[in-house]
Amino acid sequence: MNSIIDRVLVLLCKLTARLPFWIIWGLADILYVLLFYVARYRRKTVHENLINSFPEKSPKEIRRITKKFYHHLSDLGLEVLKLNRMAEKEIDKRFILHGIEMYEDYYKQHKSIIVLGMHHNNWEWGASMQRFTNSQFLVVYNPIRNNFALERFILDTRERFGAKTIQVNLSVRTVLELNRSEKPNSLILGADQTPPQNSQFWTTFLNQETAFFSGPMKIAIKTNSPVILHHARKIGRSKYEVFHYKLIENPAEVEPEEIMMAYIRKIEEIIKAEPEYYLWSHRRWKHKRPANIELYESKKEDILQ
Repeated sequence: MNSIIDRVLVLLCKLTARLPFWIIWGLADILYVLLFYVARYRRKTVHENLINSFPEKSPKEIRRITKKFYHHLSDLGLEVLKLNRMAEKEIDKRFILHGIEMYEDYYKQHKSIIVLGMHHNNWEWGASMQRFTNSQFLVVYNPIRNNFALERFILDTRERFGAKTIQVNLSVRTVLELNRSEKPNSLILGADQTPPQNSQFWTTFLNQETAFFSGPMKIAIKTNSPVILHHARKIGRSKYEVFHYKLIENPAEVEPEEIMMAYIRKIEEIIKAEPEYYLWSHRRWKHKRPANIELYESKKEDILQ
């Protein structure tokens, strides 16, 4: 029975992907009402995340950000599906790239790179950038539990333009193996996800003690791959500008933790500027720091290069 339901869900996703944007937006408006007012989807989590991240903001400001977030979340959910059938011309009109030549520049230098993304605005459309570089995109993902059909749909969408997907538990080994090959690659990581409570790297992020996966800094140190940040900024409904920032050019020359701190401070700056577009429904702070793990604080005022 579950298998049938899963397949019906994927069929609906495929049908939605074929719809024009004006219908997509109408559906998103309905979805917003259902999520915010009817189902009250993770309203408590969103509220707690916002007031803890922005203790200086008034209840009125928090509510304004909350409503804008749910509007954006509704758009984003359908935008992710839409990518499955979007024409390249449509993508290029709605996903405007800046600094994409950075990928090819490193490729020509025979350098692999680490691209750290974040759950802000639309991160899924980034897979379409594979068209503009010979550097092989390796997109790290967390498997979807108990729904193989939906996971296959999402992976097919991400791989549509030539990117390859790698399960997070296999990412370090796979990247190190590929790094020995002659063809440079671009490892794409959403580095702001929640790791297990026993994560060894904790720091202050948005006014809260926060754990981060240590994989990005470990891979960067072992491969000495330049680390850059990918950020999509919303400039209209289902329309984004994409920017790339160099974080660490030579990881071997810095402390491993400072690689993560360069990333964390930059995304914190972005989120504070446009808080309504961050993924507040994610239970980012569900863990508390174990007493035996120290809180890391950056030793440098300016760690961006």
